[in-house]
Amino acid sequence: MSERLVGAKRAMSRAEADRIVERLAEHLDKAYGISDVELLLVDYRLAALLPLDGDREPLTRPGHPAWRCFDHQAEVVTDGVVYLPVTMRGDRLGVLRLAPLPEDERRAELAEIATYLAHEVMAVRGSTDRYLVAARARRLTLAAEMQWELLPGRSRYRSSFALAGQLEPAYSVRGDSFDWADDDHRLWVAAVNGSGEGVAAAALTSLATYALRNARRAGLALADQAALADQAVYARYRGREHLAALLLELDLRTGVVTAVDAGSPRLLLLRGSEVADVELEKQLPLGMFDGTLYRPQTFELAVGDRLFVVSDGVYEATDRSGARYGDAALTRFVRRNRHLSTLAAVRALLGELRAHVTADLDDDAVVVCLDWTGPKGA
Repeated sequence: MSERLVGAKRAMSRAEADRIVERLAEHLDKAYGISDVELLLVDYRLAALLPLDGDREPLTRPGHPAWRCFDHQAEVVTDGVVYLPVTMRGDRLGVLRLAPLPEDERRAELAEIATYLAHEVMAVRGSTDRYLVAARARRLTLAAEMQWELLPGRSRYRSSFALAGQLEPAYSVRGDSFDWADDDHRLWVAAVNGSGEGVAAAALTSLATYALRNARRAGLALADQAALADQAVYARYRGREHLAALLLELDLRTGVVTAVDAGSPRLLLLRGSEVADVELEKQLPLGMFDGTLYRPQTFELAVGDRLFVVSDGVYEATDRSGARYGDAALTRFVRRNRHLSTLAAVRALLGELRAHVTADLDDDAVVVCLDWTGPKGA
């Protein structure tokens, strides 16, 4: 590792939490001759790349080099400027813009610097608001603030899977949410189709999510995770409020999925060019009755399969004339966009929904996309 690269990492790791980019810029100027450094953060809606310092216009045009870099997760060079993805373990934070281009020998180190920048920004986001505020095209509602703080991220990659999720309306979402976690041989995914309005809906979803996490981290089986969350919600609301959820556990060694369908969002399977609903036993939503017992089911993924989880806010979205987006349009979308990455597919689906309703969605929508790329180590 060169002294230049070591120096860049040292500059970021020793920087004040809100001054990481400035300290990096100072080092890049001295060690690489790069005088123009800009961090562009993707906004909550995945629709704009916003400058950290806020003195330049947001980038919203899909064909812009910064968006090509973000979408393809690859270096883009144009007019003496290089754009690099700022991504940590698949979670895309934005793009690093650098100019002028250094010599090839030095330029080869810049991608690693951009990745390290992502790690540093993620490490300090709990102690400074600068990066979270800079990624907002407008103010979040209080309920949306609660929901976004609850999420594990928006995308995740590992050798055996690719995963992405998104909430809409991004700046005012209420009750829909998702969660995930993985370890050496398992991936857990939960999608929640919440109910209610505003902060009350966000609080209900938060309670269910933390109950599911508590059960998962205690090592309980998937059905028992559902039962514990059901008990937690019922104990608080006594059946007055409940919420639908879909729980999945993917064995990363075999591709076998264990599922619990608690009145869940829809689950679609794309295999090759064929799209089909995964038929699961519909069970009671979480918190509807006291002491509900849940039954797990299993199905197996083939390498290359894609799963889409969507709440009713997707296929029930209506335009001004009352026409639904509908099942047929959803199936066509999944089939037509099978070559997109998981995050690009999620982003494209919600973009198509916004175009259908020509406004923000009236109902919450959650979309999660999972690609099974093969057994761990394959």
